[in-house]
Amino acid sequence: MRYIEIYDTTLRDGAQAEGVSFSLHDKCCLAERLASLGFNYVEGGYPASNEKDHAFFQRMANRQFPHTRISAFGMTRRKNCAVAEDSGLRALLDSNASVITLVGKTSHFQAVDILRVSEEENLCMIRESVEFLVANGRDVIFDAEHFFDGWAENPEYTLRCLRAAKDAGAKTLVLCDTNGGSLPERIFDATKSVVDALGASVGIHCHNDCDLAVANSLAAVEAGADQVQGCINGFGERCGNANLISIIANLALKKGYDLLLPGATTALTELSRYVYEMVNINAPANLPYVGKSAFAHKGGMHVSAIARNSKSYEHISPSLVGNESRVLVSELSGRSNIMALAEKHHISNDPKLLEKILARVVSHENYGYAYEAAAGSFDLLVKKCSGTFTPHFDVLKYHINITGRSKEGASRIWTEAIVKIRIDDQIYYEVADGDGPVNALDAALRKALLKKYPSLERMHLLDYKVRVINSEAGTAAGVRVVIESRDEKDTWGTVGVSENVVEASWIALTDSVEYKLHKDE
Repeated sequence: MRYIEIYDTTLRDGAQAEGVSFSLHDKCCLAERLASLGFNYVEGGYPASNEKDHAFFQRMANRQFPHTRISAFGMTRRKNCAVAEDSGLRALLDSNASVITLVGKTSHFQAVDILRVSEEENLCMIRESVEFLVANGRDVIFDAEHFFDGWAENPEYTLRCLRAAKDAGAKTLVLCDTNGGSLPERIFDATKSVVDALGASVGIHCHNDCDLAVANSLAAVEAGADQVQGCINGFGERCGNANLISIIANLALKKGYDLLLPGATTALTELSRYVYEMVNINAPANLPYVGKSAFAHKGGMHVSAIARNSKSYEHISPSLVGNESRVLVSELSGRSNIMALAEKHHISNDPKLLEKILARVVSHENYGYAYEAAAGSFDLLVKKCSGTFTPHFDVLKYHINITGRSKEGASRIWTEAIVKIRIDDQIYYEVADGDGPVNALDAALRKALLKKYPSLERMHLLDYKVRVINSEAGTAAGVRVVIESRDEKDTWGTVGVSENVVEASWIALTDSVEYKLHKDE
């Protein structure tokens, strides 16, 4: 089967979803994660729109990925403006991105009635913008905005817009269902017409307003499109963009197309959950392929059948996407996952120890723990169950003082942490200030430990997320805190759960330090 390019726009189009926001660190980490799986393009944002996107391209400028190119997004020149004087196009060049994704109007209605330009001026805007970027050494992907609506109302003009971009040097013409209102048969017919008429590389970009973005994307590929754009988990404005997780699984496992790096589909579940954790949103359990419930079985007849043959109620093997079968309200839930993770501790052949780990995980998960983004805490859990865990320090006391002062309408908060620990037979008592309770506790704990463990100087806290577990309990609800840390070699996550956010943070923080010290050994 032919090769299909995968173009990810989570960091730009996905970030327009309500409640979704990426820090600069998030953007860089996700770009690297996608590159490791062989995504062909990662769209980093619109460099002229904000400082964060501009900084992202500066950080990525010197990064070289063997299979992935970082793309900057922008628009055709403004009407009645020379291309060389257009600030948006200059910002695209200044981003140093080797690929520019340029969006232009291809609907006669959108160009004439909304943009208020003539037919010819719109064609000039497309042609001149593409020519300008190509002349400056950039590969251009042209996103034909409102293509399918434009095709329905005036296919001749829409085709002229595409031909203008192609003749100007655009590498790929991407057909956009911008309003998300098309049906698969309409997508197929229009895409095939463009492929036949222009003989160009064609891509597809669908929105999910009719809950058909994945189906529409697959229809376009069947019609000849060789690039699919979308977002991880279907993030995006309004009802979202096409979900690349489902698209990749369907193209690779159901249709047999060649895409990404070999074995990349086995990382889809981890990738999906990683992004949900990154934006601090609960992943829906019923997500196709990668959801926690995607291969979960509760009915007695179903459980009995899959015990004989998993194909009876599973359309694929869950392992193909990195997921697992689950038998609900059973001691078997999670066994395969725990067994795989425990192999590195050389204990997978010990049934009693495996049952002990399983029981501990089930107990913790019932309390609110989740280990998808907390491999460091899981590693320590296995060590504790197997008897190989030796603490590097004992916590004797920790205390937080928060002082607020208001003067002449202005207020200020001071946070001070006190930590008392024992290392061997030595007692260490340290005090430190911080911008908040967690920062102060981190500072005080480090002051106490650095005397004995100087390697902690190279450990840094990258991210801190808090999630309410049982919101119906109001202010007495439990919270889960996930901390991401890194040193000069690795990145790891740890988790803590408590009704007290400070205690949950302390559990995750001390786990992070213990994981670092055990890892160094």
